[in-house]
Amino acid sequence: MEFSNKTARQMYEELKAGVRRPPFGYGARAALINVDLQRAYTDVGAFKTAYETDPLQLDYVNALAALCRDLNFPVVWTYCAYLPSGEDCGIWGTRTDTPDSLQNIKYDSERAQLDPRLTIGENDIVIAKRMASAFFETLVPSLLTFHKIDTVIVTGGSTSGCVRATAVDSLSRSYRTIVPEECVADKHESPHFANLYDLAVKYADVVRVAEVQAWLSSLKASASQPA
Repeated sequence: MEFSNKTARQMYEELKAGVRRPPFGYGARAALINVDLQRAYTDVGAFKTAYETDPLQLDYVNALAALCRDLNFPVVWTYCAYLPSGEDCGIWGTRTDTPDSLQNIKYDSERAQLDPRLTIGENDIVIAKRMASAFFETLVPSLLTFHKIDTVIVTGGSTSGCVRATAVDSLSRSYRTIVPEECVADKHESPHFANLYDLAVKYADVVRVAEVQAWLSSLKASASQPA
């Protein structure tokens, strides 16, 4: 193992500034998967489990969602919520049992609500998930197959948890996986940047949101050109 006194942020910034690995790149059709942008994790004024990394995160996500809708690409919003017993959280919900614990996010509770700053389109897909990955025991895999998707854009939180799990599952299914840096967040700096580093090296193209917007805009412009 290589030892270093560098912080996770420093390692990530050096990675970005160095010679980039060849990207997985963009395909022809994308899905936007917004992971757990629910009040339990976004409403820092109400819940101690919430966090904010980039204050414009939700604005950027809304902008990406609007571009995807214009292209008739699926826009997916996931949230975590559980039965009154919490048993559908499984072993994941057994380490603590406080009002802030994961398994105590109940359906129709304030903690389960998607952040009101988000713009949810009438044809967007909202999915309750129970485990970390948006792919695990949800309709996401069949949805992507139906829409002939080859590229998955992942936003949300946390970077070190459900975003990472979703991105790894996406790559494992051979989707080109894109993580817009400003669109993901975490509770603490070190796991945020450590996982951006890992994602960028191994599992996804971690890029500026402006790059993703430019790609989607270029598809929109091409689609509007006369045949």
